[in-house]
Amino acid sequence: MEQTLLAPAGLKGVVVADTTTGDVRGSEGFYHYRQYSAVELARTRSFEDVCHLMLEGELPDPERSRAFAARLADAAGLPAGLEALLPAIARSGPDRASLARLRTAVSHLGAIEGFAPTWGADPEQVRADVLRLVGSVPTIQAALHRLRRGEQPLAPRPELGAAGSWLWMLSGREPEPAHRNAITAYLTSTVDHGFSASTFTARVVTSSGSDVASAVVGAIGTFAGPLHGGAPDRALDALDEIGTPDRARDWVRERVAAGDRIMGFGHAVYRTMDPRAAMLREIALELGGPLVDLAVQVEAEVVSALAELKPGRELHTNVEYYAGVVMERCGIPREMFTPTFATARIVGWGAHILEQTTSPRIFRPSARYTGPEAPAPVPVG
Repeated sequence: MEQTLLAPAGLKGVVVADTTTGDVRGSEGFYHYRQYSAVELARTRSFEDVCHLMLEGELPDPERSRAFAARLADAAGLPAGLEALLPAIARSGPDRASLARLRTAVSHLGAIEGFAPTWGADPEQVRADVLRLVGSVPTIQAALHRLRRGEQPLAPRPELGAAGSWLWMLSGREPEPAHRNAITAYLTSTVDHGFSASTFTARVVTSSGSDVASAVVGAIGTFAGPLHGGAPDRALDALDEIGTPDRARDWVRERVAAGDRIMGFGHAVYRTMDPRAAMLREIALELGGPLVDLAVQVEAEVVSALAELKPGRELHTNVEYYAGVVMERCGIPREMFTPTFATARIVGWGAHILEQTTSPRIFRPSARYTGPEAPAPVPVG
Protein backbone atom coordinates (compact mmCIF):
# COMPACT_ATOMS: atom_id res chain seq x y z
CA MET A 1 0.00 0.00 0.00
CA GLU A 2 1.29 3.46 -0.91
CA GLN A 3 2.20 5.46 2.17
CA THR A 4 1.25 9.13 2.44
CA LEU A 5 1.88 11.67 5.16
CA LEU A 6 -1.26 12.49 7.12
CA ALA A 7 -1.63 16.21 7.76
CA PRO A 8 -3.26 17.50 10.96
CA ALA A 9 -6.95 18.37 10.91
CA GLY A 10 -7.59 21.66 9.15
CA LEU A 11 -3.99 21.61 7.85
CA LYS A 12 -3.02 23.44 11.04
CA GLY A 13 0.66 24.32 10.97
CA VAL A 14 1.20 22.92 7.47
CA VAL A 15 3.05 25.27 5.12
CA VAL A 16 1.63 24.93 1.59
CA ALA A 17 3.08 27.98 -0.17
CA ASP A 18 5.54 30.84 0.05
CA THR A 19 4.16 34.38 0.13
CA THR A 20 5.42 37.95 0.17
CA THR A 21 1.99 39.47 0.90
CA GLY A 22 2.31 39.38 4.69
CA ASP A 23 2.05 37.16 7.75
CA VAL A 24 0.36 36.68 11.11
CA ARG A 25 2.50 36.10 14.21
CA GLY A 26 -0.14 34.77 16.56
CA SER A 27 1.92 34.36 19.71
CA GLU A 28 2.98 38.02 19.48
CA GLY A 29 -0.43 39.42 18.56
CA PHE A 30 1.07 41.00 15.44
CA TYR A 31 0.41 40.87 11.70
CA HIS A 32 1.79 42.74 8.73
CA TYR A 33 1.21 43.59 5.06
CA ARG A 34 4.44 43.18 3.12
CA GLN A 35 7.03 44.62 5.53
CA TYR A 36 4.73 47.04 7.37
CA SER A 37 2.61 46.72 10.51
CA ALA A 38 -0.99 46.34 9.34
CA VAL A 39 -2.34 48.24 12.35
CA GLU A 40 0.05 51.13 11.77
CA LEU A 41 -1.00 51.24 8.11
CA ALA A 42 -4.66 51.24 9.13
CA ARG A 43 -4.09 54.24 11.38
CA THR A 44 -1.90 56.28 9.01
CA ARG A 45 -2.53 55.43 5.33
CA SER A 46 -5.53 55.47 3.03
CA PHE A 47 -7.31 52.32 1.93
CA GLU A 48 -6.24 53.06 -1.65
CA ASP A 49 -2.57 53.28 -0.65
CA VAL A 50 -2.76 49.92 1.12
CA CYS A 51 -4.43 48.44 -1.98
CA HIS A 52 -1.44 49.71 -3.99
CA LEU A 53 0.93 48.13 -1.47
CA MET A 54 -0.79 44.75 -1.70
CA LEU A 55 -1.36 44.66 -5.46
CA GLU A 56 1.69 46.56 -6.72
CA GLY A 57 4.16 45.62 -3.99
CA GLU A 58 5.00 49.03 -2.58
CA LEU A 59 3.47 52.06 -0.91
CA PRO A 60 2.90 54.80 -3.47
CA ASP A 61 4.20 58.34 -3.46
CA PRO A 62 1.50 61.05 -3.74
CA GLU A 63 1.52 61.06 -7.55
CA ARG A 64 1.19 57.30 -7.83
CA SER A 65 -1.42 57.33 -5.07
CA ARG A 66 -3.61 59.70 -7.07
CA ALA A 67 -3.14 57.69 -10.26
CA PHE A 68 -3.99 54.42 -8.53
CA ALA A 69 -7.08 55.92 -6.86
CA ALA A 70 -8.22 57.08 -10.31
CA ARG A 71 -7.79 53.54 -11.68
CA LEU A 72 -9.91 52.15 -8.84
CA ALA A 73 -12.55 54.81 -9.48
CA ASP A 74 -12.65 53.82 -13.17
CA ALA A 75 -13.11 50.19 -12.13
CA ALA A 76 -16.10 50.96 -9.89
CA GLY A 77 -18.73 51.32 -12.61
CA LEU A 78 -20.94 48.40 -13.61
CA PRO A 79 -21.76 47.15 -17.13
CA ALA A 80 -25.32 47.54 -18.34
CA GLY A 81 -25.73 43.79 -18.59
CA LEU A 82 -25.04 43.34 -14.89
CA GLU A 83 -27.16 46.32 -13.85
CA ALA A 84 -30.11 44.69 -15.61
CA LEU A 85 -29.64 41.50 -13.56
CA LEU A 86 -29.15 43.12 -10.16
CA PRO A 87 -32.86 43.64 -9.27
CA ALA A 88 -33.58 39.91 -9.61
CA ILE A 89 -30.43 38.98 -7.68
CA ALA A 90 -31.34 41.49 -4.96
CA ARG A 91 -34.74 39.85 -4.39
CA SER A 92 -33.26 36.38 -3.81
CA GLY A 93 -32.70 34.75 -0.43
CA PRO A 94 -33.14 35.97 3.15
CA ASP A 95 -31.90 39.39 4.31
CA ARG A 96 -28.61 38.11 5.67
CA ALA A 97 -27.71 36.20 2.50
CA SER A 98 -25.83 39.24 1.21
CA LEU A 99 -22.69 37.28 0.38
CA ALA A 100 -24.67 34.72 -1.59
CA ARG A 101 -26.08 37.54 -3.69
CA LEU A 102 -22.62 39.06 -4.09
CA ARG A 103 -21.23 35.68 -5.17
CA THR A 104 -23.89 35.44 -7.87
CA ALA A 105 -23.27 38.98 -9.11
CA VAL A 106 -19.49 38.52 -9.28
CA SER A 107 -19.99 35.33 -11.26
CA HIS A 108 -22.20 37.22 -13.72
CA LEU A 109 -19.68 40.05 -14.00
CA GLY A 110 -16.92 37.60 -14.84
CA ALA A 111 -19.10 36.02 -17.53
CA ILE A 112 -20.35 39.31 -18.99
CA GLU A 113 -16.87 40.78 -19.26
CA GLY A 114 -15.25 37.53 -20.38
CA PHE A 115 -12.66 37.08 -17.65
CA ALA A 116 -10.12 34.71 -19.20
CA PRO A 117 -8.18 31.88 -17.53
CA THR A 118 -5.11 33.07 -15.65
CA TRP A 119 -3.06 30.17 -17.04
CA GLY A 120 -0.77 31.61 -19.70
CA ALA A 121 -2.40 35.03 -19.47
CA ASP A 122 -0.62 38.37 -19.69
CA PRO A 123 0.16 39.30 -16.06
CA GLU A 124 -1.10 42.83 -16.67
CA GLN A 125 -4.48 41.48 -17.79
CA VAL A 126 -4.73 39.39 -14.63
CA ARG A 127 -3.88 42.49 -12.60
CA ALA A 128 -6.54 44.46 -14.49
CA ASP A 129 -9.14 41.78 -13.67
CA VAL A 130 -8.18 41.92 -10.00
CA LEU A 131 -8.48 45.73 -9.98
CA ARG A 132 -11.84 45.45 -11.73
CA LEU A 133 -13.22 43.41 -8.85
CA VAL A 134 -11.57 45.51 -6.13
CA GLY A 135 -13.23 48.57 -7.65
CA SER A 136 -16.63 47.11 -8.53
CA VAL A 137 -17.43 44.84 -5.57
CA PRO A 138 -18.40 47.76 -3.27
CA THR A 139 -20.66 49.17 -6.01
CA ILE A 140 -22.29 45.76 -6.53
CA GLN A 141 -22.86 45.15 -2.83
CA ALA A 142 -24.31 48.59 -2.15
CA ALA A 143 -26.57 48.37 -5.21
CA LEU A 144 -27.92 44.97 -4.14
CA HIS A 145 -28.57 46.27 -0.63
CA ARG A 146 -30.49 49.33 -1.81
CA LEU A 147 -32.46 47.43 -4.46
CA ARG A 148 -33.57 44.93 -1.84
CA ARG A 149 -34.87 47.82 0.25
CA GLY A 150 -36.78 49.24 -2.72
CA GLU A 151 -34.30 52.08 -3.23
CA GLN A 152 -32.33 53.07 -6.30
CA PRO A 153 -28.59 52.33 -6.35
CA LEU A 154 -26.24 55.27 -5.96
CA ALA A 155 -23.12 55.93 -7.98
CA PRO A 156 -19.83 55.75 -6.07
CA ARG A 157 -18.17 58.98 -4.94
CA PRO A 158 -14.43 58.34 -5.08
CA GLU A 159 -13.69 61.86 -3.86
CA LEU A 160 -14.89 60.67 -0.43
CA GLY A 161 -12.33 57.86 -0.35
CA ALA A 162 -13.19 54.15 -0.30
CA ALA A 163 -14.86 54.24 3.13
CA GLY A 164 -16.77 57.46 2.52
CA SER A 165 -18.00 56.26 -0.85
CA TRP A 166 -19.11 52.97 0.73
CA LEU A 167 -21.08 54.76 3.45
CA TRP A 168 -22.64 57.06 0.85
CA MET A 169 -23.69 54.23 -1.47
CA LEU A 170 -25.32 52.36 1.42
CA SER A 171 -27.21 55.24 3.04
CA GLY A 172 -27.42 58.13 0.58
CA ARG A 173 -26.26 60.42 3.39
CA GLU A 174 -23.10 62.51 3.50
CA PRO A 175 -20.83 60.53 5.84
CA GLU A 176 -19.44 62.18 8.96
CA PRO A 177 -15.63 62.57 8.96
CA ALA A 178 -15.33 60.48 12.13
CA HIS A 179 -17.28 57.67 10.49
CA ARG A 180 -15.18 57.86 7.33
CA ASN A 181 -12.01 57.63 9.39
CA ALA A 182 -13.34 54.73 11.47
CA ILE A 183 -14.43 52.68 8.46
CA THR A 184 -11.19 53.48 6.61
CA ALA A 185 -9.23 52.02 9.53
CA TYR A 186 -11.53 49.00 9.69
CA LEU A 187 -11.33 48.27 5.96
CA THR A 188 -7.57 48.73 5.88
CA SER A 189 -7.03 46.50 8.93
CA THR A 190 -8.96 43.62 7.33
CA VAL A 191 -7.46 43.67 3.82
CA ASP A 192 -5.48 40.47 4.46
CA HIS A 193 -4.77 38.12 7.32
CA GLY A 194 -2.35 35.36 6.46
CA PHE A 195 -3.38 32.12 4.82
CA SER A 196 -7.02 32.18 5.90
CA ALA A 197 -9.54 29.66 4.57
CA SER A 198 -10.94 32.05 1.95
CA THR A 199 -7.45 33.09 0.84
CA PHE A 200 -6.43 29.45 0.48
CA THR A 201 -9.59 28.84 -1.55
CA ALA A 202 -8.74 31.70 -3.91
CA ARG A 203 -5.26 30.29 -4.40
CA VAL A 204 -6.52 26.73 -4.97
CA VAL A 205 -8.91 27.93 -7.69
CA THR A 206 -6.16 30.04 -9.25
CA SER A 207 -3.73 27.11 -9.15
CA SER A 208 -5.98 25.35 -11.67
CA GLY A 209 -5.46 28.26 -14.08
CA SER A 210 -9.06 29.44 -13.69
CA ASP A 211 -10.12 33.08 -14.06
CA VAL A 212 -10.01 35.76 -11.37
CA ALA A 213 -13.81 35.96 -11.00
CA SER A 214 -14.02 32.21 -10.32
CA ALA A 215 -11.30 32.45 -7.68
CA VAL A 216 -13.11 35.32 -5.95
CA VAL A 217 -16.46 33.52 -6.13
CA GLY A 218 -14.86 30.55 -4.37
CA ALA A 219 -13.33 32.82 -1.76
CA ILE A 220 -16.67 34.54 -1.11
CA GLY A 221 -18.34 31.17 -0.60
CA THR A 222 -15.73 30.25 2.01
CA PHE A 223 -15.84 33.67 3.63
CA ALA A 224 -19.61 33.41 4.12
CA GLY A 225 -19.19 30.68 6.72
CA PRO A 226 -19.89 31.80 10.32
CA LEU A 227 -16.54 30.34 11.42
CA HIS A 228 -14.73 32.73 9.08
CA GLY A 229 -15.99 36.15 7.93
CA GLY A 230 -19.64 35.72 8.81
CA ALA A 231 -19.49 36.62 12.49
CA PRO A 232 -19.57 40.43 13.06
CA ASP A 233 -23.36 40.59 13.00
CA ARG A 234 -23.69 37.51 15.20
CA ALA A 235 -21.28 38.98 17.74
CA LEU A 236 -23.44 42.08 17.97
CA ASP A 237 -26.58 39.92 18.16
CA ALA A 238 -25.02 38.28 21.21
CA LEU A 239 -24.34 41.69 22.74
CA ASP A 240 -27.99 42.61 22.21
CA GLU A 241 -29.07 39.35 23.84
CA ILE A 242 -26.86 39.92 26.89
CA GLY A 243 -28.31 43.40 27.28
CA THR A 244 -26.52 44.48 30.48
CA PRO A 245 -23.04 43.68 31.84
CA ASP A 246 -24.41 41.90 34.93
CA ARG A 247 -25.99 39.24 32.65
CA ALA A 248 -22.80 38.48 30.71
CA ARG A 249 -21.30 35.82 32.96
CA ASP A 250 -24.49 33.74 33.24
CA TRP A 251 -25.04 34.11 29.47
CA VAL A 252 -21.57 32.71 28.77
CA ARG A 253 -22.11 29.83 31.20
CA GLU A 254 -25.34 28.89 29.43
CA ARG A 255 -23.69 28.98 26.00
CA VAL A 256 -20.64 26.99 27.08
CA ALA A 257 -22.86 24.38 28.75
CA ALA A 258 -24.81 24.06 25.50
CA GLY A 259 -21.58 23.61 23.52
CA ASP A 260 -22.09 26.86 21.60
CA ARG A 261 -19.25 28.94 20.20
CA ILE A 262 -19.02 32.45 21.68
CA MET A 263 -18.94 34.72 18.64
CA GLY A 264 -16.38 37.53 18.89
CA PHE A 265 -14.00 35.62 21.16
CA GLY A 266 -11.18 33.20 20.41
CA HIS A 267 -9.09 32.91 17.26
CA ALA A 268 -7.43 30.09 15.36
CA VAL A 269 -4.05 31.87 15.35
CA TYR A 270 -3.87 34.49 18.09
CA ARG A 271 -3.06 33.53 21.66
CA THR A 272 -3.36 37.15 22.72
CA MET A 273 -6.02 39.75 22.02
CA ASP A 274 -6.49 40.13 18.27
CA PRO A 275 -4.54 43.32 17.37
CA ARG A 276 -7.39 44.32 15.06
CA ALA A 277 -9.78 44.13 17.99
CA ALA A 278 -7.45 46.25 20.12
CA MET A 279 -7.33 48.95 17.44
CA LEU A 280 -11.08 48.84 16.84
CA ARG A 281 -11.76 49.14 20.56
CA GLU A 282 -9.73 52.36 20.56
CA ILE A 283 -11.75 53.61 17.59
CA ALA A 284 -15.02 52.61 19.27
CA LEU A 285 -14.03 54.56 22.38
CA GLU A 286 -13.27 57.58 20.17
CA LEU A 287 -16.78 57.29 18.69
CA GLY A 288 -18.34 56.83 22.14
CA GLY A 289 -21.96 56.18 23.06
CA PRO A 290 -23.99 53.73 25.20
CA LEU A 291 -23.33 50.78 22.87
CA VAL A 292 -19.58 51.26 23.22
CA ASP A 293 -19.82 51.52 27.01
CA LEU A 294 -21.85 48.30 27.10
CA ALA A 295 -19.43 46.52 24.76
CA VAL A 296 -16.38 47.35 26.88
CA GLN A 297 -18.04 46.21 30.10
CA VAL A 298 -19.43 43.00 28.56
CA GLU A 299 -16.06 42.21 26.99
CA ALA A 300 -14.37 42.21 30.40
CA GLU A 301 -17.04 39.91 31.85
CA VAL A 302 -16.99 37.48 28.91
CA VAL A 303 -13.18 37.20 28.81
CA SER A 304 -13.11 36.59 32.56
CA ALA A 305 -15.88 33.97 32.35
CA LEU A 306 -14.19 32.13 29.46
CA ALA A 307 -10.89 32.05 31.36
CA GLU A 308 -12.73 30.43 34.28
CA LEU A 309 -14.81 27.99 32.22
CA LYS A 310 -12.13 27.05 29.67
CA PRO A 311 -8.78 27.45 31.42
CA GLY A 312 -5.74 27.39 29.16
CA ARG A 313 -7.74 28.03 25.97
CA GLU A 314 -6.65 31.71 25.63
CA LEU A 315 -10.03 32.88 24.32
CA HIS A 316 -9.47 36.59 23.84
CA THR A 317 -11.50 39.20 21.96
CA ASN A 318 -11.26 38.89 18.18
CA VAL A 319 -11.89 41.32 15.34
CA GLU A 320 -15.58 40.50 14.91
CA TYR A 321 -16.59 41.82 18.34
CA TYR A 322 -15.52 45.44 17.95
CA ALA A 323 -15.99 45.40 14.18
CA GLY A 324 -19.71 45.03 14.80
CA VAL A 325 -19.69 47.83 17.38
CA VAL A 326 -17.81 50.24 15.09
CA MET A 327 -19.97 49.47 12.06
CA GLU A 328 -23.16 49.88 14.09
CA ARG A 329 -21.97 53.25 15.38
CA CYS A 330 -21.18 54.34 11.82
CA GLY A 331 -24.68 53.47 10.59
CA ILE A 332 -23.92 50.37 8.54
CA PRO A 333 -26.93 48.00 8.56
CA ARG A 334 -26.27 44.78 10.39
CA GLU A 335 -26.91 42.57 7.36
CA MET A 336 -24.07 44.48 5.64
CA PHE A 337 -21.43 43.87 8.32
CA THR A 338 -19.87 40.82 6.66
CA PRO A 339 -20.19 42.32 3.15
CA THR A 340 -18.24 45.34 4.44
CA PHE A 341 -15.55 42.93 5.64
CA ALA A 342 -15.55 41.32 2.17
CA THR A 343 -15.15 44.73 0.53
CA ALA A 344 -11.73 44.90 2.18
CA ARG A 345 -10.72 41.26 1.89
CA ILE A 346 -11.17 41.29 -1.89
CA VAL A 347 -7.83 43.13 -1.93
CA GLY A 348 -6.01 40.37 -0.06
CA TRP A 349 -7.59 37.71 -2.24
CA GLY A 350 -6.47 39.66 -5.29
CA ALA A 351 -2.89 39.91 -4.03
CA HIS A 352 -2.77 36.16 -3.43
CA ILE A 353 -4.34 35.43 -6.82
CA LEU A 354 -1.61 37.50 -8.48
CA GLU A 355 1.05 35.69 -6.48
CA GLN A 356 -0.41 32.26 -7.20
CA THR A 357 -0.29 32.85 -10.97
CA THR A 358 3.51 32.76 -10.75
CA SER A 359 3.42 29.12 -9.60
CA PRO A 360 3.14 26.34 -12.21
CA ARG A 361 1.72 23.78 -9.78
CA ILE A 362 -1.92 22.94 -9.13
CA PHE A 363 -2.87 22.14 -5.54
CA ARG A 364 -3.50 18.40 -5.42
CA PRO A 365 -3.40 17.00 -1.88
CA SER A 366 -4.42 13.45 -0.97
CA ALA A 367 -7.13 12.07 1.30
CA ARG A 368 -6.88 8.96 3.47
CA TYR A 369 -9.55 6.42 2.59
CA THR A 370 -11.33 5.08 5.70
CA GLY A 371 -14.30 3.27 4.09
CA PRO A 372 -14.96 -0.47 3.64
CA GLU A 373 -12.04 -2.53 2.32
CA ALA A 374 -11.74 -2.60 -1.46
CA PRO A 375 -12.14 -4.26 -3.82
CA ALA A 376 -15.38 -5.88 -2.70
CA PRO A 377 -17.52 -8.05 -4.98
CA VAL A 378 -20.30 -6.10 -6.67
CA PRO A 379 -23.72 -7.56 -5.67
CA VAL A 380 -25.80 -9.03 -8.45
CA GLY A 381 -28.67 -6.66 -9.21
